[in-house]
Amino acid sequence: MATEQPSDDVRRVRREVRDEERQRLYRRAILIAVTGNVFLAVAKGAVAWVSGSSAVLSDAANSFSDTFYSLFMALGLTMARQPPDHGHPQGHSRLEPLVSFLIAGVMVLAGYAAIREAVQRFRAGGAAIPPGWPAVALIGSAVVKVVMYGLVLDAGRQADSPALRASARDNLADVLASLAALAGVIGSNLVHPLADPLAGFVVVLWMLRAVWDIVSENVGYLTGRGAPPEMTAEIVEAASGVPGVLGVHQVIADHVGPELRVDMHVDVDGGIPLREAHAIGEQVEDQVESLPGVGVAFVHVEPEDG
Repeated sequence: MATEQPSDDVRRVRREVRDEERQRLYRRAILIAVTGNVFLAVAKGAVAWVSGSSAVLSDAANSFSDTFYSLFMALGLTMARQPPDHGHPQGHSRLEPLVSFLIAGVMVLAGYAAIREAVQRFRAGGAAIPPGWPAVALIGSAVVKVVMYGLVLDAGRQADSPALRASARDNLADVLASLAALAGVIGSNLVHPLADPLAGFVVVLWMLRAVWDIVSENVGYLTGRGAPPEMTAEIVEAASGVPGVLGVHQVIADHVGPELRVDMHVDVDGGIPLREAHAIGEQVEDQVESLPGVGVAFVHVEPEDG
């Protein structure tokens, strides 16, 4: 028996207003990430090749991984911000946590390459690294990454973007990794040649810590993690402030990608006309959807008991 297709009069795609400010924040953050990481990868790669420093090479590998993930992030975030369509009627926001996992995966690969090189140089006994250009490259890298961290984190917070926050955390980890690599270069001269490959191990540990933070946050976005209690309280407060709402007796808020989907029931006077009750429900939707972090709200209007 053939399945009857929905009428063209039935809306099957979520209505969404394009947020131009959020788009601007994404473009700014992507430009910062790509430009900064390409510059640092080339600079540190050249210094590592000339100096033979394992610590600088580990840091350069990290920057090359950052360059690749920045390009993938640009592609993924562009796709994630596409408007809803018949294939994805609720939008494409679930792609954004996947971009964060991609960032984490590239960081793991870079960490593997860096630790393998550090092990080889450790077994070879290490070497004293002249601190000239390696020190300049690592200090410069730390300064650039501090600036990138601040700019990308600001954009990520304003856009409420987990992928941009993940990119910012990676920048912060890179600052600490560059400082660890710098300590290794200096220590290879002042303490022991093995200080350089040992610093390479420290760099990898910082990278893996950042990976853990990224994965632990974004697993919840993909598995429907519920809203924290304080967010639920904000939703109830926003709905209760709408004229005509007599009570809120159900709020179910869970993540669909980085944004919350809210399903809630509100009580109104059972004696008012249906059209008026419907208008109250729409006002509640508007109020709840205006809260930061809320993507869509479904409001069920019910007559007050008694």
